[in-house]
Amino acid sequence: MTTADSVLAQLGSMEADAQSRWLDWLRIPSVSAQPAHDADCRRAAEWACAQLREVGFSARLVETRRHPVVLAHFSGAGEGGTPHPGPHLLYYGHYDVQPPEPLELWNSPPFDPNIVQGANGPQVVARGAVDDKGQTAMWLAAFRAWHAAAGALPLPITVVIEGEEEIGSPNLDDFLRAHAAELAADAAVISDTSMWDVETPAICTSLRGLVYMQVDLQAASRDLHSGHFGGSALNPLNALSHALGQLHDEAGRVTLPGFYDGVAEVPAERRAGWESLHFSEADFLGEIGLSVPAGERDRDGLERVWARPTADINGMWGGYAGDGAKTVIPAKAGAKVSFRLVPGQDPARVADSFRDFMQARVPADAKLSFRVFGCSPGMAVPTDSALVAAGRQALEAEYGKPAVLIGGGGSLPVVESFRRILGLDTLLMGFGLEDDRIHSPNEKFDVVCFWHGTRSHVRLLAALAGG
Repeated sequence: MTTADSVLAQLGSMEADAQSRWLDWLRIPSVSAQPAHDADCRRAAEWACAQLREVGFSARLVETRRHPVVLAHFSGAGEGGTPHPGPHLLYYGHYDVQPPEPLELWNSPPFDPNIVQGANGPQVVARGAVDDKGQTAMWLAAFRAWHAAAGALPLPITVVIEGEEEIGSPNLDDFLRAHAAELAADAAVISDTSMWDVETPAICTSLRGLVYMQVDLQAASRDLHSGHFGGSALNPLNALSHALGQLHDEAGRVTLPGFYDGVAEVPAERRAGWESLHFSEADFLGEIGLSVPAGERDRDGLERVWARPTADINGMWGGYAGDGAKTVIPAKAGAKVSFRLVPGQDPARVADSFRDFMQARVPADAKLSFRVFGCSPGMAVPTDSALVAAGRQALEAEYGKPAVLIGGGGSLPVVESFRRILGLDTLLMGFGLEDDRIHSPNEKFDVVCFWHGTRSHVRLLAALAGG
């Protein structure tokens, strides 16, 4: 029996314990955005530290200006202190979760994990079930199985589990710079993405970046009676909506000057791989109650969500929005606007272009101000590396079919930070599903996906260790 087989057999005897630990972590309401849960965030970090120490890691909390980072090391030394020949891996996860509100839309309390039957068997419903406590708990369980079966992990491993991912990781880059020498590794591994479907494993090879901005428009010195001033005074909501309404042309293209600079066409080989997935945009939209595709008219569905940049108004406010009528011309209005970027685009140039675009489209009395909340580039992960090859080997062994190479429409800024600050490429090997309701009420993670993920991480370590 190979080492990997021994560890998988050991894991089979530990399933109840591993699931219990996963649920225990979910019970800690580690909502990073809400100061009332600061102590819970620390408790979630301490829980992870304790788990790592139990399987041979030296682990500690590193303080930041907000929530602590879990930093742990396993040397990977063999008998007599001889280092293992495989690569040194940096595993990353995050213990913080999104706020659970609106609470009334949950079918069960968000921090009291509930196991229900779903289309693929049992699923755990709780905030953080999949994002990212569940996916982090998978590889923690894989580490525990290796420790129990072999007495040690087969590779040197460093672990970083942060507590601010859901608020934009404001202190992560400073942490990475301050501890760069201690974080030296050969490659990073993250499970915070999705599979193609419940039976088809996937490795994500590209992620869109993000520019997220707020624009505020100030006009008169106070709110005005629309009967006295309507037709003469500038209405900020009218002016702001008029300018923002010009962000797209009739073909769905973004109209910011220079927006598409650096955007490359999808390589033919990758496009062929995507076409082989037989994606149905009608089904994709039908699940959320829509039927007509939006975005660039001359692009297909997967290309639009994986390989094309976007512009979206995420929120808009001003004036009176309460019950009944109030005939007011507001003094100010505001909006949140995000741009999803692909590799090749410069986030700073996009932000500057948006400022210029808005200034050119509002009346003289409109005073604009801007805030930038996020500014990260799109990322592409090399697909010909030994790391990706080992990931594909592990997934094919687990699922009995080849893993597909997919793109990601969202952003994981840590992947860019790892490359820029630490010089590391990342294996994005996730096990979520599109219907996991991430960031929404009734977030869930299918138990079958949790176990496939855990077993895949066992196999990944074996593959990279030469087993």
